[in-house]
Amino acid sequence: MCDCSKTCYNIFMNNQDINVLVDQLKEEKTYIICALPVEANETKGIFYSGLGKVNAVIKTMEIIHVHKAKKIINYGSCGALNNKVNGVVKINKIQKHAIDCSPIGYEKRLTPFDDIQEIISPNDHEYTCATGDYFVSDNQSINADVVDMEAYAIAKTCKISNIQFECFKYISDNADNDAPENWEKNCSKGFMIFMKQLKKLNRI
Repeated sequence: MCDCSKTCYNIFMNNQDINVLVDQLKEEKTYIICALPVEANETKGIFYSGLGKVNAVIKTMEIIHVHKAKKIINYGSCGALNNKVNGVVKINKIQKHAIDCSPIGYEKRLTPFDDIQEIISPNDHEYTCATGDYFVSDNQSINADVVDMEAYAIAKTCKISNIQFECFKYISDNADNDAPENWEKNCSKGFMIFMKQLKKLNRI
């Protein structure tokens, strides 16, 4: 869990406080991007990309070029592959899964001719997120702590555009057969924790 999880719970925030924080971040050209409005309690001022890597890249490019972003923060739900991970976590390593070119001689989960196979950010904790284009609902041999559908695409777009990037994920399910049902119940619960953590980290 995030290193400030206990103190985050003690920070009081309501919807108005969240809107103020989002506006203050926007003044600094820092923008939050999520896949779906339900993940952020439909908060205005946050960008919503839609599901998947392609949609994530398109929206990230819009934020960078239209809104002149200096920093982009990706928040969203994710499935846990590591049962010791829970709550809201700050991701420091992002990679891809669901890439398989092994039939033509390339290593599985590596994209041929791609110089950026994973993205690493400085962080006190080491949590790895693997991004793919499908909702993981069975226990697969993916070498990561959590899985999602957008983080790698956003992180890579920021990296090649020289934009600061941070990634926070809320564990909404355990990437198993119960994942779809648990996701629907839990996907927005972590948003308040995330915003409290963001407020503490930004000292706003």
